[in-house]
Formats: sequence, structure tokens, C-alpha cells
Amino acid sequence: MLKPPIANPDALADASLKLPPAARWALAGLSLSMLLSSLGTSIANVGLPTLAQAFNASFQQVQWVVLAYLLAITTLIVSAGRLGDIVGRRRLLLAGIALFTAASALCGAAPTLWLLVAARAAQGLGAAVMMALTMAFVGETVSKARTGSAMGLLGTMSAVGTALGPSLGGVLIAGFGWRALFFVNVPLGLLALFFAYRYLPVDKPDANAQRARFDSLGTLLLALTLGAYALSMTLGRGRFASLNLALLLAAALGTGLFVFVQSRSTSPLIRPAMFRDWNLSASLAMSALVATVMMATLVVGPFYLARALGLEAAVVGLVLSAGPFAAALAGVPAGRMADRFGAQRMTLAGLVAMAAGAVLLSMLPASLGIAGYVAPLVVVTVGYALFQTANNTAVMANVRADQRGAVSGLLSLSRNLGLITGASAMGAVFAFASAAADISTASPDAVAAGMRVTFAVAAALVLIALAIALGSRAFAARRPVPADA
Repeated sequence: MLKPPIANPDALADASLKLPPAARWALAGLSLSMLLSSLGTSIANVGLPTLAQAFNASFQQVQWVVLAYLLAITTLIVSAGRLGDIVGRRRLLLAGIALFTAASALCGAAPTLWLLVAARAAQGLGAAVMMALTMAFVGETVSKARTGSAMGLLGTMSAVGTALGPSLGGVLIAGFGWRALFFVNVPLGLLALFFAYRYLPVDKPDANAQRARFDSLGTLLLALTLGAYALSMTLGRGRFASLNLALLLAAALGTGLFVFVQSRSTSPLIRPAMFRDWNLSASLAMSALVATVMMATLVVGPFYLARALGLEAAVVGLVLSAGPFAAALAGVPAGRMADRFGAQRMTLAGLVAMAAGAVLLSMLPASLGIAGYVAPLVVVTVGYALFQTANNTAVMANVRADQRGAVSGLLSLSRNLGLITGASAMGAVFAFASAAADISTASPDAVAAGMRVTFAVAAALVLIALAIALGSRAFAARRPVPADA
């Protein structure tokens, strides 16, 4: 599954400049789809106080505007990828973009909070389709030798969407009100729909896909299981109560039942044989671990910058944007490096950079202030951009055509589960290490102590991912990939 280094990198670099115009426009459509789905995740957060005021609602109620979108993506992204393999990826992606665009318009026009929440769930369903199928389309849009560069471009657009959301959202609310947060997606969605309809390759008939049936029972079980897990990690604002435990147990039970059903299904949503491929399983595990670490920068960073360094809110936002901005700049070069030097080497390089950055984050901010925070953060995020691009390239470059959607969905799911787990687990580590009843009122010294411990744990998680990568390399050299995977 992991690619060897390219034999003639200079010739490849020259060839990369000669993509046909149709392929360039197709990549533009895929990039815009990735941008919109990422923007939908981050742009609504900045509007929560305004929404609470507009609908006379509590903070817990307006949180569902964000949670509904996240839950829809998490629970349905694998099913969306598999459905694309069966009914046709182009057809389903067009439907997903159309649904996302229409739901965005409905969000902007929503007269009540709960209609807004329902529209956000529909928007999340469209985003799940877009996230799952954009990566799956890379293999049909560019040559295998250009997979890394295309994955780097998609990673860049994802980072741009995440970074742009808070700042763009603030400008839109100040100038046009909260409804503009959602209406802004409509013209962009229509443009993405045009590019996808005009330039994406038409679905080719596939005898295996036509014989396959969509696994409705597996889809329901997986959605309920992932929904229970996501809620167990997000409800209670970091406090693990009896409801969280019950949901976590339900998720564990659902996982066992899902595996049992899939092993006996004639057309499973996820083929259990896929996980006999150690490289795929390792890639998914590493993706979840590093996403958990990345979420720590978003959970811990604001508190540290505000409480320990005493920065104003505007400066905190500016400092936090350094990470996504660095990832956006690194995405395309990371893809080219994966193509040139091999995805396996760049996966290891990305993990080494992340581990070094996490160690520095636990040590330098206390003595160097803002510079001691920003420099290691840039190292971590550039390492993450390199890892994610190389890891996705290694997985998607050699996956069977009839499984691209499902595998792409699994990659996106592993990242989402890591983000959800990181928000809860790393937040809990930070609170415990700070030894404060309320982090928002903790002393600067307590917050600094929490920062050190949290990123020491983060470094340990990255080292585990690095061990998995090295073990995957050694294991793959001794054992062939199963024919039915």
C-alpha cells in the first residue's frame, strides 16, 4: 500500500506541469468542495453568541448548530463513500454539493433555532458526501504519479477553509448579520456544482458495483454507533458523567454488533478483509492519533494564550491562525514531496516533525512567550500537513477502484474521530494537569503547568503513531497484501 520512491523525480516534476485543462478544472471543483465542507465546520462557531441573542437561546442550545453538522458528517461519511462506489461517485457528489448548497440557503433563511439545527444536519450530510468523494475522485482525475500533489492541494483547501472560517465569519456577522454565515456558501456551492458537472469524468459501468447492494442495516448500525461515540465525547463540556458512560458503552456494543453483521453480509458496508491489510489499518490508526494531537492545539491554545500570556482576544485569534495558515502554505509542497521522495518517507518525516514540535510546545512557551508558542505550532502543523498528504497518498494510490469511496470515507472518519476524541480527552488532560476547578479562571501558573503536561502527552501519542508507521513498514515487507482486501 505504501509507495516506493519515484525513480525519476525531475521528469515527474516536468510532467506535473502538463495536466490537461479538463483535469485542472476538475481539481478546481474538488478543491472548492473540500473548501466548502471545511468552511462549514469552522464558520458557525464564531456566530454562536450572536445566535444565542437572536433566538433568545442558551449556549447549550445554540451548540447544536455546530454539533448537528459534526454528527451528520461523522455518522454518515463512510456510508456516503460506499454508496458512491455503488451508484456512481460523480452522480452522488453532484447530489451532495446540491444538498449542501440548498441546506446552506435554508440555514440562512431559518426562522427558528431548531429549523436551523435541522438544516445544519442536512448541510452536514451534503458535506459528508463531499468529504468522502473528493479524495476518491483523485484517482480518476490525475495520474498515479500526481496523486500526492493532488492530495496536497485538497489538504491545502481543507486548511484554508478551517483557517478562513473564524475571520470570514466575524466580518460577515459585523457587516451583514448571522444569516450571511450560511448564505455565503450558496454562490460558492453553485460554482462547485458547475465545475463538478462540467469537468468530472462520467461514471463508468462497473459489474461488481452493479451487483452490490447498499448495506442498509450496516449503515444504520454504524451511524448509531458513531453517533453514540461522538455524543459521549462532546456532551457535558468536558465532564464525563453517567450519560457519557452510557453512550460510550452503547458505542462499544454497537461496534461489536456492527462487526458481527458485516462479517455475515454478502455486500458489507466495510469489508472486514480490508483491515487484514496492515498498511490500511496502520494508516487509519495514525490518522486518528495525529488528529487527536492537532485538536489539542485548538483546545489548549486559547486558554494558554489568554490566561498564561494575558493576550487580548483579537491577538489570540491572530496567533491561533498561524497553525492553519502554515498548513495551507505547506499542503501543495508536501504533496510534491510525497510524489518525489515517496509517501512512506514523508509519512515518517511528518511524524518526526510533529513529535519535535509537540515537545517544544511543552517547553518553550514558558520562557519565550508568543514566539515560543508560534514557532513550535508551525512545526507541528507543517508536520501534520506533510503526514496527512503522504498518508492519504499512500492509502489512495493503490486502492481498488470499486473501494475508493469507502476507503476515502474511512480516512475522513478516522480524522473526525481523532478530532472528537482530542476535544474531550486532551481537554480532560489539560484540566487535570492544571489542577483547577474552572480553567477559565485558573491562575497563569496553573494553565502553564497544564500546557506542559498536555503537550508531553501529545508528543507521546505522536511517538506511538511513529512506532506504528515503522512497524507497518517492517510488517509489510514480510507479508503480502490479501487478494480480497
